[in-house]
Amino acid sequence: MNVHTEPGPLPDAVPPPPHTTHPCANCGAPMYGPFCYACGQPEKGMIRHLASVMADMADTVFNVDSRIFRSIPPLYFRPGFLTNEYFAGRRTRYVTPFRLFFFLCVISFFAIQVNMDLGGIHLDLGDSDSRIAGAQTTAELDANRKAELASLDAAAHAPGVPPRAREKMEAARAKLDAKATERRAWLEARDAARAKGQPPPKSPEDDGDGMLMFDGVMWDPAAHPFQVTWLPAFANAKLTEMAVHAKENLVRARRDQSHLIAGIFSVLPQTLFVLMPLFAVLLKIAYIFKRRLYMEHLMVALHSHAFIFMSLLLVTLVHVARGWTDVHAGWASPLLGLLSAAMWAWLPIYLFLMARRVYRQGWLMTTIKFCFIGTCYMVMLAFGLAGATLVSLAVA
Repeated sequence: MNVHTEPGPLPDAVPPPPHTTHPCANCGAPMYGPFCYACGQPEKGMIRHLASVMADMADTVFNVDSRIFRSIPPLYFRPGFLTNEYFAGRRTRYVTPFRLFFFLCVISFFAIQVNMDLGGIHLDLGDSDSRIAGAQTTAELDANRKAELASLDAAAHAPGVPPRAREKMEAARAKLDAKATERRAWLEARDAARAKGQPPPKSPEDDGDGMLMFDGVMWDPAAHPFQVTWLPAFANAKLTEMAVHAKENLVRARRDQSHLIAGIFSVLPQTLFVLMPLFAVLLKIAYIFKRRLYMEHLMVALHSHAFIFMSLLLVTLVHVARGWTDVHAGWASPLLGLLSAAMWAWLPIYLFLMARRVYRQGWLMTTIKFCFIGTCYMVMLAFGLAGATLVSLAVA
Protein backbone atom coordinates (compact mmCIF):
# COMPACT_ATOMS: atom_id res chain seq x y z
CA MET A 1 0.00 0.00 0.00
CA ASN A 2 1.49 3.26 -1.08
CA VAL A 3 1.29 6.09 1.37
CA HIS A 4 1.57 9.54 -0.08
CA THR A 5 3.44 11.92 2.12
CA GLU A 6 3.95 15.61 1.71
CA PRO A 7 7.51 16.74 1.57
CA GLY A 8 8.55 18.24 4.90
CA PRO A 9 10.23 21.54 5.40
CA LEU A 10 13.80 21.81 4.39
CA PRO A 11 16.22 21.49 7.29
CA ASP A 12 17.55 24.72 8.65
CA ALA A 13 20.98 25.68 7.62
CA VAL A 14 23.72 24.61 10.01
CA PRO A 15 24.75 27.68 12.05
CA PRO A 16 28.29 28.80 11.53
CA PRO A 17 30.76 27.86 14.24
CA PRO A 18 31.33 30.48 16.89
CA HIS A 19 34.12 32.91 16.33
CA THR A 20 37.40 31.82 17.81
CA THR A 21 39.59 34.30 19.64
CA HIS A 22 42.95 32.66 20.30
CA PRO A 23 44.29 29.19 20.98
CA CYS A 24 44.23 27.70 24.48
CA ALA A 25 47.49 28.42 26.28
CA ASN A 26 47.45 24.90 27.75
CA CYS A 27 46.62 22.57 24.85
CA GLY A 28 46.51 24.82 21.79
CA ALA A 29 42.86 24.09 20.88
CA PRO A 30 40.86 27.06 19.57
CA MET A 31 38.98 28.98 22.26
CA TYR A 32 35.25 29.50 21.71
CA GLY A 33 34.37 30.91 25.14
CA PRO A 34 35.67 31.45 28.68
CA PHE A 35 36.65 27.75 28.99
CA CYS A 36 38.59 25.47 26.66
CA TYR A 37 36.35 22.74 25.22
CA ALA A 38 39.30 20.33 25.00
CA CYS A 39 41.07 20.56 28.38
CA GLY A 40 38.63 22.67 30.44
CA GLN A 41 41.17 25.35 31.43
CA PRO A 42 39.52 28.74 32.05
CA GLU A 43 40.63 31.69 30.03
CA LYS A 44 40.88 33.86 33.14
CA GLY A 45 43.94 33.36 35.29
CA MET A 46 45.24 35.07 38.39
CA ILE A 47 47.49 37.42 36.41
CA ARG A 48 45.05 40.30 35.99
CA HIS A 49 43.87 43.41 37.82
CA LEU A 50 43.45 42.96 41.58
CA ALA A 51 39.91 44.41 41.48
CA SER A 52 38.82 41.67 39.07
CA VAL A 53 40.35 38.94 41.25
CA MET A 54 38.69 40.32 44.40
CA ALA A 55 35.33 40.54 42.63
CA ASP A 56 35.56 36.88 41.64
CA MET A 57 36.52 35.89 45.19
CA ALA A 58 33.57 37.79 46.68
CA ASP A 59 31.22 36.18 44.17
CA THR A 60 32.59 32.72 45.01
CA VAL A 61 32.30 33.17 48.78
CA PHE A 62 29.13 35.20 49.11
CA ASN A 63 27.39 34.99 45.73
CA VAL A 64 25.30 37.94 46.94
CA ASP A 65 23.30 39.50 44.13
CA SER A 66 19.71 40.60 43.61
CA ARG A 67 18.55 37.35 45.24
CA ILE A 68 19.54 38.78 48.61
CA PHE A 69 16.52 41.11 48.43
CA ARG A 70 14.23 38.10 47.92
CA SER A 71 15.91 36.14 50.72
CA ILE A 72 16.33 38.59 53.62
CA PRO A 73 12.66 39.67 54.19
CA PRO A 74 11.20 36.11 54.35
CA LEU A 75 14.19 34.96 56.41
CA TYR A 76 13.29 37.40 59.17
CA PHE A 77 9.51 37.73 58.89
CA ARG A 78 8.30 34.33 57.57
CA PRO A 79 9.49 31.44 59.79
CA GLY A 80 10.26 28.30 57.80
CA PHE A 81 9.38 29.81 54.41
CA LEU A 82 12.85 29.66 52.86
CA THR A 83 13.42 26.13 54.15
CA ASN A 84 10.15 24.86 52.71
CA GLU A 85 10.90 26.60 49.41
CA TYR A 86 14.28 24.86 49.31
CA PHE A 87 12.70 21.47 50.03
CA ALA A 88 10.11 22.09 47.30
CA GLY A 89 12.88 22.61 44.75
CA ARG A 90 12.45 26.37 44.32
CA ARG A 91 16.08 27.17 45.02
CA THR A 92 17.47 29.37 42.28
CA ARG A 93 15.47 32.48 43.22
CA TYR A 94 17.02 32.65 46.73
CA VAL A 95 20.54 32.78 48.15
CA THR A 96 21.71 29.27 49.04
CA PRO A 97 21.40 28.40 52.76
CA PHE A 98 25.12 28.12 53.45
CA ARG A 99 26.03 31.35 51.67
CA LEU A 100 23.21 33.18 53.44
CA PHE A 101 24.39 31.76 56.76
CA PHE A 102 28.05 32.58 56.10
CA PHE A 103 27.31 36.09 54.80
CA LEU A 104 25.21 37.03 57.84
CA CYS A 105 27.74 35.44 60.21
CA VAL A 106 30.57 37.60 58.82
CA ILE A 107 28.47 40.78 58.77
CA SER A 108 27.13 40.28 62.31
CA PHE A 109 30.59 39.48 63.67
CA PHE A 110 31.98 42.63 62.05
CA ALA A 111 29.11 44.78 63.36
CA ILE A 112 29.42 43.45 66.92
CA GLN A 113 33.18 43.96 66.93
CA VAL A 114 32.95 47.52 65.58
CA ASN A 115 30.19 48.36 68.05
CA MET A 116 32.36 47.19 70.94
CA ASP A 117 35.41 49.09 69.75
CA LEU A 118 33.80 52.30 68.45
CA GLY A 119 30.13 52.40 69.39
CA GLY A 120 29.54 54.79 72.26
CA ILE A 121 32.18 55.22 74.94
CA HIS A 122 33.68 52.10 76.44
CA LEU A 123 35.12 52.74 79.86
CA ASP A 124 38.28 50.73 80.38
CA LEU A 125 39.13 50.94 84.05
CA GLY A 126 41.79 48.26 83.97
CA ASP A 127 44.67 50.76 83.89
CA SER A 128 43.00 52.94 86.54
CA ASP A 129 42.61 49.96 88.85
CA SER A 130 46.23 48.97 88.34
CA ARG A 131 47.45 52.49 89.18
CA ILE A 132 45.39 52.56 92.36
CA ALA A 133 46.26 48.98 93.32
CA GLY A 134 49.94 49.51 92.54
CA ALA A 135 50.38 52.56 94.79
CA GLN A 136 52.88 51.78 97.56
CA THR A 137 52.50 54.98 99.60
CA THR A 138 49.58 57.21 100.47
CA ALA A 139 51.23 60.11 98.63
CA GLU A 140 51.51 58.03 95.45
CA LEU A 141 47.91 56.90 95.94
CA ASP A 142 46.65 60.49 96.21
CA ALA A 143 48.58 61.53 93.10
CA ASN A 144 47.25 58.60 91.05
CA ARG A 145 43.69 59.17 92.27
CA LYS A 146 43.86 62.86 91.37
CA ALA A 147 45.15 62.09 87.88
CA GLU A 148 42.47 59.47 87.17
CA LEU A 149 39.65 61.68 88.43
CA ALA A 150 40.91 64.55 86.25
CA SER A 151 40.88 62.23 83.23
CA LEU A 152 37.30 61.16 83.96
CA ASP A 153 36.16 64.74 84.44
CA ALA A 154 37.73 65.80 81.14
CA ALA A 155 35.98 62.95 79.32
CA ALA A 156 32.62 63.69 80.99
CA HIS A 157 32.71 67.36 79.94
CA ALA A 158 33.75 66.65 76.36
CA PRO A 159 31.24 67.90 73.74
CA GLY A 160 28.75 65.39 72.37
CA VAL A 161 29.01 62.86 75.20
CA PRO A 162 25.72 60.91 75.55
CA PRO A 163 23.89 61.16 78.90
CA ARG A 164 24.23 57.42 79.47
CA ALA A 165 28.00 57.70 79.03
CA ARG A 166 28.09 60.48 81.65
CA GLU A 167 26.17 58.23 84.02
CA LYS A 168 28.74 55.49 83.49
CA MET A 169 31.52 57.97 84.19
CA GLU A 170 29.88 59.01 87.44
CA ALA A 171 29.67 55.34 88.43
CA ALA A 172 33.32 54.92 87.45
CA ARG A 173 34.24 57.92 89.60
CA ALA A 174 32.46 56.41 92.61
CA LYS A 175 34.16 53.06 91.98
CA LEU A 176 37.56 54.75 91.76
CA ASP A 177 36.98 56.55 95.06
CA ALA A 178 35.97 53.27 96.71
CA LYS A 179 39.10 51.54 95.39
CA ALA A 180 41.30 54.38 96.60
CA THR A 181 39.69 54.31 100.07
CA GLU A 182 40.21 50.54 100.27
CA ARG A 183 43.82 50.85 99.17
CA ARG A 184 44.49 53.64 101.69
CA ALA A 185 43.13 51.50 104.53
CA TRP A 186 45.40 48.62 103.51
CA LEU A 187 48.47 50.87 103.20
CA GLU A 188 47.86 52.27 106.69
CA ALA A 189 47.35 48.76 108.10
CA ARG A 190 50.52 47.56 106.36
CA ASP A 191 52.59 50.44 107.73
CA ALA A 192 51.20 49.85 111.23
CA ALA A 193 52.04 46.12 111.02
CA ARG A 194 55.58 46.85 109.84
CA ALA A 195 56.07 49.31 112.70
CA LYS A 196 55.14 46.53 115.16
CA GLY A 197 57.31 43.95 113.38
CA GLN A 198 54.26 41.93 112.28
CA PRO A 199 53.55 40.46 108.81
CA PRO A 200 51.48 42.77 106.61
CA PRO A 201 47.80 41.92 106.02
CA LYS A 202 46.68 40.38 102.76
CA SER A 203 46.09 42.90 100.00
CA PRO A 204 42.48 43.08 98.70
CA GLU A 205 43.87 42.85 95.14
CA ASP A 206 45.05 39.31 95.90
CA ASP A 207 41.49 37.95 96.15
CA GLY A 208 41.35 37.05 92.50
CA ASP A 209 44.46 34.87 92.70
CA GLY A 210 42.45 32.16 94.40
CA MET A 211 40.78 31.38 91.11
CA LEU A 212 43.82 29.27 90.14
CA MET A 213 44.47 27.01 93.12
CA PHE A 214 45.30 23.31 93.13
CA ASP A 215 44.89 21.22 96.31
CA GLY A 216 44.49 24.41 98.32
CA VAL A 217 47.82 25.83 97.08
CA MET A 218 47.98 28.86 94.82
CA TRP A 219 49.43 27.98 91.41
CA ASP A 220 52.92 29.33 90.81
CA PRO A 221 53.91 29.24 87.13
CA ALA A 222 57.61 29.43 87.96
CA ALA A 223 57.56 26.53 90.42
CA HIS A 224 54.92 24.42 88.67
CA PRO A 225 54.82 25.12 84.92
CA PHE A 226 52.73 23.00 82.60
CA GLN A 227 54.39 19.67 81.85
CA VAL A 228 52.53 17.54 79.30
CA THR A 229 54.82 14.60 78.64
CA TRP A 230 53.92 14.09 74.98
CA LEU A 231 54.33 17.79 74.09
CA PRO A 232 57.67 19.44 73.21
CA ALA A 233 59.23 21.96 75.58
CA PHE A 234 58.21 25.02 73.56
CA ALA A 235 54.55 23.88 73.57
CA ASN A 236 54.56 23.44 77.37
CA ALA A 237 56.15 26.87 77.73
CA LYS A 238 53.44 28.37 75.52
CA LEU A 239 50.70 26.70 77.57
CA THR A 240 52.22 28.11 80.77
CA GLU A 241 52.39 31.58 79.21
CA MET A 242 48.75 31.35 78.09
CA ALA A 243 47.67 30.22 81.58
CA VAL A 244 49.45 33.20 83.18
CA HIS A 245 47.81 35.54 80.68
CA ALA A 246 44.39 34.00 81.32
CA LYS A 247 44.90 34.39 85.07
CA GLU A 248 45.72 38.08 84.69
CA ASN A 249 42.68 38.65 82.49
CA LEU A 250 40.42 36.78 84.91
CA VAL A 251 41.60 38.94 87.80
CA ARG A 252 41.06 42.03 85.66
CA ALA A 253 37.59 40.82 84.63
CA ARG A 254 36.70 40.27 88.27
CA ARG A 255 37.46 43.92 88.97
CA ASP A 256 35.63 45.18 85.87
CA GLN A 257 33.10 42.74 84.43
CA SER A 258 32.65 44.75 81.23
CA HIS A 259 35.79 43.07 79.87
CA LEU A 260 34.31 39.62 80.45
CA ILE A 261 30.97 40.60 78.87
CA ALA A 262 32.75 42.08 75.86
CA GLY A 263 34.78 38.89 75.51
CA ILE A 264 31.66 36.72 75.56
CA PHE A 265 29.91 38.77 72.88
CA SER A 266 33.04 38.87 70.73
CA VAL A 267 33.21 35.05 70.54
CA LEU A 268 29.44 34.51 70.21
CA PRO A 269 29.31 34.48 66.36
CA GLN A 270 32.26 32.06 66.10
CA THR A 271 30.71 29.77 68.71
CA LEU A 272 27.36 29.71 66.89
CA PHE A 273 29.19 28.96 63.65
CA VAL A 274 30.88 25.91 65.18
CA LEU A 275 27.74 24.64 66.94
CA MET A 276 25.52 24.84 63.86
CA PRO A 277 26.24 21.24 62.63
CA LEU A 278 25.60 19.94 66.17
CA PHE A 279 22.24 21.70 66.16
CA ALA A 280 21.39 19.69 63.03
CA VAL A 281 22.29 16.51 64.96
CA LEU A 282 19.83 17.50 67.70
CA LEU A 283 17.15 17.98 65.06
CA LYS A 284 17.94 14.55 63.62
CA ILE A 285 17.53 12.96 67.07
CA ALA A 286 14.33 14.84 67.93
CA TYR A 287 12.68 14.11 64.58
CA ILE A 288 14.13 10.66 63.96
CA PHE A 289 10.72 9.19 63.08
CA LYS A 290 10.27 11.76 60.34
CA ARG A 291 12.88 9.80 58.35
CA ARG A 292 14.49 12.92 56.97
CA LEU A 293 18.09 12.98 55.80
CA TYR A 294 20.72 14.73 57.88
CA MET A 295 21.21 17.26 55.07
CA GLU A 296 17.56 18.29 55.40
CA HIS A 297 18.08 18.98 59.10
CA LEU A 298 21.28 20.83 58.17
CA MET A 299 19.28 23.14 55.90
CA VAL A 300 16.96 23.88 58.84
CA ALA A 301 19.99 24.58 61.03
CA LEU A 302 21.54 26.87 58.41
CA HIS A 303 18.39 28.95 58.05
CA SER A 304 17.86 29.02 61.84
CA HIS A 305 21.37 30.29 62.50
CA ALA A 306 21.17 32.73 59.59
CA PHE A 307 18.11 34.19 61.32
CA ILE A 308 19.97 34.32 64.65
CA PHE A 309 22.89 36.16 63.05
CA MET A 310 20.49 38.56 61.38
CA SER A 311 18.80 39.20 64.73
CA LEU A 312 22.17 39.93 66.36
CA LEU A 313 22.99 42.30 63.50
CA LEU A 314 19.70 44.19 63.81
CA VAL A 315 19.93 44.40 67.61
CA THR A 316 23.45 45.79 67.26
CA LEU A 317 22.29 48.40 64.75
CA VAL A 318 19.40 49.40 67.02
CA HIS A 319 21.87 49.75 69.91
CA VAL A 320 24.04 52.06 67.82
CA ALA A 321 20.98 54.09 66.77
CA ARG A 322 19.89 54.34 70.38
CA GLY A 323 23.26 55.80 71.34
CA TRP A 324 22.86 58.40 68.60
CA THR A 325 19.33 59.32 69.68
CA ASP A 326 20.51 59.84 73.26
CA VAL A 327 22.36 62.90 71.97
CA HIS A 328 20.28 64.14 69.04
CA ALA A 329 16.72 62.83 69.52
CA GLY A 330 16.04 61.75 73.08
CA TRP A 331 12.35 61.13 72.41
CA ALA A 332 13.21 58.20 70.10
CA SER A 333 15.40 56.34 72.60
CA PRO A 334 12.50 54.65 74.49
CA LEU A 335 10.96 53.57 71.18
CA LEU A 336 14.23 51.99 70.10
CA GLY A 337 14.43 50.28 73.48
CA LEU A 338 11.01 48.72 72.91
CA LEU A 339 12.07 47.70 69.39
CA SER A 340 15.17 45.99 70.77
CA ALA A 341 13.09 44.12 73.36
CA ALA A 342 10.66 43.04 70.63
CA MET A 343 13.55 41.69 68.55
CA TRP A 344 14.81 39.58 71.46
CA ALA A 345 11.27 38.27 72.07
CA TRP A 346 10.81 37.46 68.37
CA LEU A 347 13.88 35.20 68.38
CA PRO A 348 12.43 32.18 70.30
CA ILE A 349 8.96 32.73 68.78
CA TYR A 350 10.40 32.59 65.28
CA LEU A 351 12.38 29.39 65.95
CA PHE A 352 9.29 27.71 67.44
CA LEU A 353 7.08 28.64 64.48
CA MET A 354 9.80 27.54 62.08
CA ALA A 355 9.99 24.09 63.67
CA ARG A 356 6.24 23.66 63.47
CA ARG A 357 5.94 24.79 59.84
CA VAL A 358 8.91 22.76 58.56
CA TYR A 359 8.26 19.49 60.41
CA ARG A 360 4.45 19.85 60.39
CA GLN A 361 3.66 18.50 63.84
CA GLY A 362 1.04 19.61 66.36
CA TRP A 363 1.46 22.30 68.96
CA LEU A 364 2.05 19.83 71.82
CA MET A 365 4.74 17.74 70.11
CA THR A 366 6.41 20.85 68.72
CA THR A 367 6.49 22.40 72.20
CA ILE A 368 8.00 19.26 73.78
CA LYS A 369 10.67 18.90 71.11
CA PHE A 370 11.36 22.63 71.07
CA CYS A 371 12.02 22.57 74.83
CA PHE A 372 14.23 19.48 74.51
CA ILE A 373 16.28 20.89 71.65
CA GLY A 374 16.45 24.34 73.25
CA THR A 375 17.69 22.97 76.58
CA CYS A 376 20.34 20.78 74.98
CA TYR A 377 21.48 23.57 72.69
CA MET A 378 21.70 26.13 75.49
CA VAL A 379 23.90 23.73 77.48
CA MET A 380 26.12 23.25 74.43
CA LEU A 381 26.20 27.00 73.86
CA ALA A 382 27.13 27.67 77.50
CA PHE A 383 30.05 25.23 77.36
CA GLY A 384 31.09 26.53 73.95
CA LEU A 385 31.05 30.16 75.09
CA ALA A 386 32.94 29.30 78.28
CA GLY A 387 35.65 27.48 76.35
CA ALA A 388 35.90 30.14 73.65
CA THR A 389 36.01 32.92 76.25
CA LEU A 390 38.79 31.20 78.18
CA VAL A 391 40.77 30.77 74.97
CA SER A 392 40.25 34.44 74.12
CA LEU A 393 41.40 35.44 77.61
CA ALA A 394 44.50 33.30 77.18
CA VAL A 395 45.52 34.68 73.80
CA ALA A 396 44.08 38.23 73.83
